[in-house]
Amino acid sequence: MKFIDPHLHLFDRQKGKYGWLQTGNPPFWQDKAVIQRDFSEADLQVSAPAELAGFVHVEAGFDNEAPWREIEWLESICQLPFRSIACANLTLSSEAFSEQVARLKTLSSVVGVRHILDDDAVTLLSNQQVKRNLAHLEKEGVIFEAQFDANDDRAVAAFLDVIGHLPSLNVVLNHAGFPPPANSSGWKKNIEKLSGLNNLWVKASGWEMTDRHFPVNAIAQTIETLIAAFGHDRVMLASNFPLTLFRTSYKELWQDYLSLDFPREALQKVIYQNASTFYRFC
Repeated sequence: MKFIDPHLHLFDRQKGKYGWLQTGNPPFWQDKAVIQRDFSEADLQVSAPAELAGFVHVEAGFDNEAPWREIEWLESICQLPFRSIACANLTLSSEAFSEQVARLKTLSSVVGVRHILDDDAVTLLSNQQVKRNLAHLEKEGVIFEAQFDANDDRAVAAFLDVIGHLPSLNVVLNHAGFPPPANSSGWKKNIEKLSGLNNLWVKASGWEMTDRHFPVNAIAQTIETLIAAFGHDRVMLASNFPLTLFRTSYKELWQDYLSLDFPREALQKVIYQNASTFYRFC
């Protein structure tokens, strides 16, 4: 089965800055699963019946001051069909943000931008300049990738308020809002609220960000919860490669996805068609 991976990252540590990899104690990157190396298309190995038909590269902190550099690098090395989500600073002045978006849009693979909200979600979504820049993305037809904790009631409320006023802005929730491996009524309640935004899609990925041993059965239950809330047409399965290596191999993750007990038509939507439509592969 053909699939599109709508959330992964490639790295060239000689060309990019990747300051975030050096933070923490020990540094984030010092993990037995992914030790001091770069990642390219050649690392995206799968086995039959899976066939990688394309991917979406999400910004990886290559150069946050000049985000177009990461896209130019990707467009010079990638062979598979791909779309890119660039870094963009939502706190910039309207003029500077407009110039940044305009420059990014000149690059053929760019379909959207991400400014990671995470712990600053409430503060950022209360910022009037951030709201103006999100409105500019809506006007320009640029996708916004939203990453924050959907277990956080205040963050969810702030997000609903802001995005609810931008009905034409295409938005996708990264990593399903970080669901816990055990059943969480709080996360499920907030996912149901978020699903009320008709312009919001959700990517199921990043399991290792919550738990390095996130169980396969819990992944299946989480995906079922997402589909129950958003329907089959607004859910996408993704990897978060190479960070998925903290938990399992790329090949094994997609084998797990393909083994889900879903009708074939529904599975085809969440592994291929939805990503193809949302990220404009077709």
